[in-house]
Amino acid sequence: MLSWLNELIWADWIWFPEGYGWDDLKDHDGKVFPKTRDLWAVLPVSLCFLIIRQIFEQTIALPLASLLGVRDKHRVCASPNPVLESHFCSTSKHPTQRSIESLSKQTGCSVRQVQRWFRRRRNQDRPSKLKKFQEASWRFTFYLLAFFAGLAVLVDKPWFHDVKLVWENFPKMPLLTSQYWYYMIELGFYVSLVFSVASDVKRKDFKEQIVHHVATILLISFSWLVNYIRAGTLIMLVHDASDYLMESAKMFNYAGWKKTCNFIFTVFAAVFIITRLIIFPFWIIYATGVYPLSLYSTFFGFYFFNGLLVVLLILHVFWTGLILRMVIKFLPGNDIVEDERSDKEETESDDEDDCGKPKNGHVQNGHSVLNNHRKRD
Repeated sequence: MLSWLNELIWADWIWFPEGYGWDDLKDHDGKVFPKTRDLWAVLPVSLCFLIIRQIFEQTIALPLASLLGVRDKHRVCASPNPVLESHFCSTSKHPTQRSIESLSKQTGCSVRQVQRWFRRRRNQDRPSKLKKFQEASWRFTFYLLAFFAGLAVLVDKPWFHDVKLVWENFPKMPLLTSQYWYYMIELGFYVSLVFSVASDVKRKDFKEQIVHHVATILLISFSWLVNYIRAGTLIMLVHDASDYLMESAKMFNYAGWKKTCNFIFTVFAAVFIITRLIIFPFWIIYATGVYPLSLYSTFFGFYFFNGLLVVLLILHVFWTGLILRMVIKFLPGNDIVEDERSDKEETESDDEDDCGKPKNGHVQNGHSVLNNHRKRD
């Protein structure tokens, strides 16, 4: 049963045009072709990225943050309160007005004290500016090196200048050593992002980021298996072209370099729109989804590959909306760019003591403190 299912899943007619199949990807006459087992190399590569990242953030990102003047804001921690903590962890981090009033009665705190406690507790869970800077520095370094490495790999290839040539002699296109390492490094990096997702800064587009990472990993892996490598390298290059600009804008944002941040972000927005909404759909997707129709009959692999590209294009449109919102915010004045995807820290808006912290010892206004909370008239 399993053998039959395996043969069905990997049938030639599913993944290749009529007349072609997996036998065309067997090594011969000194020519090497991509193989499924090659993808196992991604695991040690991604592990190396995770280790290198920790070393980089401590030995390079931290000193760089100090050099650029990145400083964490002092945060006032919420006082220990089992009742409020239980509600925060199990019910809601943003309680309704009715819940706040109920918690006020349970704890003996005023409504404003409960509201302040929740603000402080939420701020405790938010990543520090220094952590955001370290993460942005790491991604900036990788995307910058990956873009120029990809450019070096592709600039002398004929399909870099004429994207229709990605189908020349398909699927019998031999694998180049430079293509092998470009693929393994890019795929290993995105797998490492999935492994580190629990500890990375979570932004408002967290779900979209997960979809992007999964689609990218599937796209890179699938293009490797069926030898869509020429198209795959072009897609990776287009995506890396703007990412390092975005990460550098974040770094200067966290450092408070307002004018530098705004300038880089403007350049990033222009490059992002040109590469993701013009080059990607009208050159890349045209070459992978429209032009092949004149060469081959359609097959499942054709729809699967281009379906993943459409998913990425939809995400590009979504992120373009966020980018344009940020551009509109700072164009009229000189305010620093704020990342629309970030969860902003809440500020204190009143001077009342935090719940659970009496002003003068254990007695306030003639009332003793009950359950470690200040009772107010």
